[in-house]
Amino acid sequence: MVEVLDEQRPLNEIPVSPPNGASDDDADEAGASDANSKEQLTVFHSPENFNVKHPLMNKWTLWFTKPPSPKGENNWNDLLKEVVTFDSVEEFWGIYNNIAKTSELALKSDYHLFKAGVRPEWEDPQNKNGGKWSYQFKEKRAVPIDELWLHVMLAAIGETLEAEDDKEIMGVVVNVRKAFFRIGVWTKSSGGGKTAPSRESLMEIGRKFKEVLRLNTNEHCEFSGHTESAHSGSTRAKAKFVV
Repeated sequence: MVEVLDEQRPLNEIPVSPPNGASDDDADEAGASDANSKEQLTVFHSPENFNVKHPLMNKWTLWFTKPPSPKGENNWNDLLKEVVTFDSVEEFWGIYNNIAKTSELALKSDYHLFKAGVRPEWEDPQNKNGGKWSYQFKEKRAVPIDELWLHVMLAAIGETLEAEDDKEIMGVVVNVRKAFFRIGVWTKSSGGGKTAPSRESLMEIGRKFKEVLRLNTNEHCEFSGHTESAHSGSTRAKAKFVV
């Protein structure tokens, strides 16, 4: 019996595309000069046996907040768990296809997808002057939350929620609660500066976020600063911007 070798390798051993940081032209020349070399296969050619992966512009870390225990004290740091960090399209899909869907999570659970090095907390130095756009879906049974959360994550890691030079997006989050699902986009600033571009950048993020969520014109996303949210206590902070 002939043994068939498994050609799969760990994702961290698979080179990015194009390999070794070469340009597309360099990759073409290399391929032409070595006709006998192994064909470069991406995940789009073969979901199982690809040998080249697509890099993202940033590294991202997935976090999970588990529901608090009904017994004893619940420290936020104990509930918040770092899951995995990735920097390629293939790694994202590998992770996404092997974790519980949002619709399957227990109440008071959260997923956070943030740029590597940024904790999904107001106190993080990169978040403390920022804020977030958010929208609550109250009709939970009628909401395709898994699809919407996936689209928001793809928009974040694909860098399509903001202009290339804005660098405002810190991460995205989904909250599972008894009465609603809530999806949010965290930003580095809160539009409190004197310069108009900061506010307009945030407004554009809000508009794109609303498009990704496929909301109607009469449904509104709200933006609030983390500082205002922290001071509001158990009540919701007053919206600073609305789209």
